Amino acid sequence: MTDDTDTEARIVPDTPLWRTLVRPRWIALLALALVVAGAFAALGHWQLSRAVESSDTGTVAGVAETPTPLADVLEAPTDVIRTDDVGRLVEVEGVWVEGDFLVISERVNDGPTGWWVAGHLATGADGTGPSLAVAMGWTDDEDVARQTAAAWNAGGAPDGTVELTGRIVDSEAPIVPDEQGDPHEMTTLSEAALINIWQPTASPDIYSVNLISAEAPSGLEKIYSPRPESATTVNWLNIFYAVEWVVFAGFAVYFWYRLGRDAWEREAEEKALVEVSGP
Repeated sequence: MTDDTDTEARIVPDTPLWRTLVRPRWIALLALALVVAGAFAALGHWQLSRAVESSDTGTVAGVAETPTPLADVLEAPTDVIRTDDVGRLVEVEGVWVEGDFLVISERVNDGPTGWWVAGHLATGADGTGPSLAVAMGWTDDEDVARQTAAAWNAGGAPDGTVELTGRIVDSEAPIVPDEQGDPHEMTTLSEAALINIWQPTASPDIYSVNLISAEAPSGLEKIYSPRPESATTVNWLNIFYAVEWVVFAGFAVYFWYRLGRDAWEREAEEKALVEVSGP
């Protein structure tokens, strides 16, 4: 006695599979499957593009930086600087406030440790805008730093409106001087500390950022402040979703193939049953 299941399993269609798949009905279903697969692939590409996120600092490798007006980056002096804007090259104009040039110690400049000379800039063409702390230059000689600051405080600073270009960075936190050291020594450029030292200007506002000048006064070196690199992060969840969409796209085509193959095998079984049972 022969099992019907074994008989059906031994049925081999006498026509090739492609003869079934090229029929108009299956060609139309293939076109539909390709449309669905294309939509899934597009969604996967979109998801993958969102998986890699780069911080935009406005700079592109190999392309010269164009300074941005400070007012375009910070509309108000009390605005908190965006992470993407830290290190941005900006331009600003203002008037130096005589008597507010000072020395900041323990400043590392691409390796060596030395001193900054910093100044107080009253922004605006007439100096009536918010105050801005400017790191002007660096030196490894403390005497040179203090002589430069003293000379500028004594009238050596440029008169009238000056135009500066440099990078903006976050204001630093104030540090309490060491009890055994100089109580007037400053090791950070902090607006919280400078507000108690600076002379009053036409505007009581102070920018919440510092400017690292791109050029240094005579006798000082430029402060090392390279172009910031774009930080890139990978969102693995989006990558997982992108892989899912690709799998769905492949399944759409496979589903069409599986339906066509089932129809091909079913036709062979029906033909075999007709031959066995007779007319």
